[in-house]
Amino acid sequence: MYTGEKVRLRAYKREDVQLAQQYINDAETKKLLMPGIPYPITLEQEQKWFESISAFSDNYSFAIETLQEGKYIGGCGVNKLDWKNSVATVGIFIGDKDYWGKGYGTDAMKVLVKFIFEQMNINKVKLFVYSFNERAVKSYEKCGFAREGVLRQEIFRDGKYHDEYIMGILKDEFFQKNVR
Repeated sequence: MYTGEKVRLRAYKREDVQLAQQYINDAETKKLLMPGIPYPITLEQEQKWFESISAFSDNYSFAIETLQEGKYIGGCGVNKLDWKNSVATVGIFIGDKDYWGKGYGTDAMKVLVKFIFEQMNINKVKLFVYSFNERAVKSYEKCGFAREGVLRQEIFRDGKYHDEYIMGILKDEFFQKNVR
């Protein structure tokens, strides 16, 4: 487990699966995360995803749990690794809306990025975020991420096209902004 000020990142448990499926099927959450057609994920599909998690792969999925209540509220992880160029691509979601806008996602991202830089010896962490997800953009900026590029009109949502931002942070930048 890796701990921040508000959350800990831990391995997923079987008892998280049903709640994870509910979180990911929420219309607003799905709108902010999924590029494809917002079709519901079945419990069986979520269980298969859980069973595919392995410590012996280059994808690292963590459950986000509150420190105070020990409640599972979302997930984050490394979705892609480029070992040659030392770049990790990450993603995060807070599924429990009671925890939106209260710093839990920012804290989880800081813990995840610190883990990547300190334990995996990666030089750069990047992510993709839709331009209309302003809360997430602000959260990533608080962590030290900078906008590196814009994929113009990359996503069609709610009847119109939106940009997708590419954001990144280098190891040195992270540790200058965030005290070890």
